Amino acid sequence: MNKEEALKEKFKIALTSTIKVISEKDKVEVNFENKNLSSKNLQFFDLDNLKSLEDYTKIRAETDSEALKLRYSNRKTYQKNSPKTSVAKSLYHLTEKIRYEKIGSDNLKGIKQNLLKNYEIRQKYKRKDQLNTKEDVSAKEAFELYLLKHFHNVELTKLSKDILGFWEKMFDKKLNNKIDFFKQNIHDQKIFNSNFSKIIESMDIGENSEENDQENENETNNNENQNDNKNEQNSDEREKNKLEMDQNSLETEFDLNDVKMDESLVDPDSESNNNPEIIERRNYQNSRNLYKIYTEEFDEITKAEKLETNEEIIRLRKNLDQQLIGFQNVIAKLANKLQRKLLAKQNKSWQFDLEEGLLDSSRLTRVIIDPFNPLSFKKEKNTEFKDTLVTLLIDNSGSMRGRPITIAAICADILSRTLERCSVKVEILGFTTKNWKGGQSREKWNLNNKPTSPGRLNDLRHIIYKSADSPWRQSKKNIGLMLKEGILKENIDGEAIKWALNRIKKRKEERKIIMVISDGAPVDDSTLSTNPGDCLEKNLKQTVKFIEDKSDIEILAIGIGHDVSRYYSKAIKIADVQELGDVMIDQLGNLFNKKTLKSLN
Repeated sequence: MNKEEALKEKFKIALTSTIKVISEKDKVEVNFENKNLSSKNLQFFDLDNLKSLEDYTKIRAETDSEALKLRYSNRKTYQKNSPKTSVAKSLYHLTEKIRYEKIGSDNLKGIKQNLLKNYEIRQKYKRKDQLNTKEDVSAKEAFELYLLKHFHNVELTKLSKDILGFWEKMFDKKLNNKIDFFKQNIHDQKIFNSNFSKIIESMDIGENSEENDQENENETNNNENQNDNKNEQNSDEREKNKLEMDQNSLETEFDLNDVKMDESLVDPDSESNNNPEIIERRNYQNSRNLYKIYTEEFDEITKAEKLETNEEIIRLRKNLDQQLIGFQNVIAKLANKLQRKLLAKQNKSWQFDLEEGLLDSSRLTRVIIDPFNPLSFKKEKNTEFKDTLVTLLIDNSGSMRGRPITIAAICADILSRTLERCSVKVEILGFTTKNWKGGQSREKWNLNNKPTSPGRLNDLRHIIYKSADSPWRQSKKNIGLMLKEGILKENIDGEAIKWALNRIKKRKEERKIIMVISDGAPVDDSTLSTNPGDCLEKNLKQTVKFIEDKSDIEILAIGIGHDVSRYYSKAIKIADVQELGDVMIDQLGNLFNKKTLKSLN
């Protein structure tokens, strides 16, 4: 086997491994030869036809896309919402493809790079003639460009802009004010598919467009085939001179660093193992092996006010207020001191002696003394501290009953009020389970003959006590619901943090901070009794480490009576609310100082 064949074989193995890792489906079969296979297998063009770097880019983008489809696209949901006409179906197919490719691009930089490069290459081979009227342009082709522009931020070539220009006004009329909605719901396939399907059907693009779509697609393919033919000619010339060429000829034609990027997935001794993208992909595989979810069918995300009657919520809030009476002096001092410290970061600073802006009255004396002196103006400098969101994620487990949950509720109440005064938005979330001992998830597991190592085996309950856009006064009564003992059950911290992370990532604030208030390790008897005893802890550590190392979101933990520094690199331990004065002010002050700001940007 010569060097070129060996490289292609390694490339094939690396692609196969990458597909399995990204899709999280070990049993998927991948074929790179021109054979008729069942629809259950993935089929790509023969690797013997690879003649240029563009070909390598194309197949890597295709394999990444198919793997993302297996991982993030539910076929039943896709088919259920599919439109009726063939043209609408083709546009609908593009929206789902863009959706799962966008999720993959956000998670892995290597996938994003492959997909965007491939889309750039495809733009090069678009036809350049017959662009006189709208009828000359394929609706499908223009719609794909529109989606790439708005979801992947692809920079369109002049020709692509011309192609899109014939349809863009109509697309904008239907979609422009809904793009943000679709981006926010990119992970919810049901909402994404159903809403896009309705919009596409309302476009009322006639069946005549299908003929144009097919013609234009054929022209684009012909352009690509012409490029392939040129590559074949170049390949023939290379064959004639093969004996005279250096053995490293393949390296001179392709950037082997690009080709080898996925090799270390199957070569543990590869130097590329330190590549951040490879580490991320391997983490996906490790995460799958260490932590699984038996079913999400019975999980629940709910607003606090839906869990109890309004009368009960008001009663619990009064109970919390009673608990606060003994701490009024401490709370007032804490709130004022914390507010002063945070507002000090927002002190206004001005630029003086400007030619425009606000009139600087302090310098008017110069004009009175010497009328020939020009007027002086000033302008306020922008402060980095603005536009911040803090998410308080509170452990609502049974072990928090009594004093710990009271302290947690007081913390949430104080921090929410104080940060809001400083123009910092606050979201308060809680996490627990719906039942003890597994609930409906365990019942389903029992009915299915108790498969081994089922993964998380309980029904999650994630609670929204206060949304980021709700003022404290409107949501304060919900905070008292934490004192309801019947709500406090098990705690699965890793998944709760992922939930909070997904919520905060959708926000537009520049600075985003997650504060976890907990009393120690994650515990769920149903899960731990049927899986390795450290599966919940490992998942928590891995989730926190990912946020700390791979995201621009700050995460901080407050341990109520327990040290949680083994899970979080930034952790505080408090035993009582009085300690907030000494500990929380310093920590929050440090969190908002300029050095922290720079390190996060």
